[in-house]
Amino acid sequence: MPTERTLHALADFVAERDWNQFHSPENLAKSISIEAGELLECFQWTSNPDQRRVEEELADVVTYCIHLANKLGVDLDEIVQSKLEKSAAKYPVELAKGRMTKYTDL
Repeated sequence: MPTERTLHALADFVAERDWNQFHSPENLAKSISIEAGELLECFQWTSNPDQRRVEEELADVVTYCIHLANKLGVDLDEIVQSKLEKSAAKYPVELAKGRMTKYTDL
């Protein structure tokens, strides 16, 4: 999860530019999808993409996810832990270990 330093740096960056007015949940969700597409593009024709570009695109995706979580007033740690608990129930180790089978087919 992002550190307090990172969270404050992101908040300051947006505040200094008065960009919060543009950060509706809808716009942030769109931006996540767009940046995820750019991340995927790094792998489009190669399994050995430029590491620097991958890191930059991944940072963009994570940044917009953090902004969306803040806008929605959700705690990233809490929602990730909650989702892990649900996924653990769907994918018990004894059935899922080493397999990429969907939970409905385990």
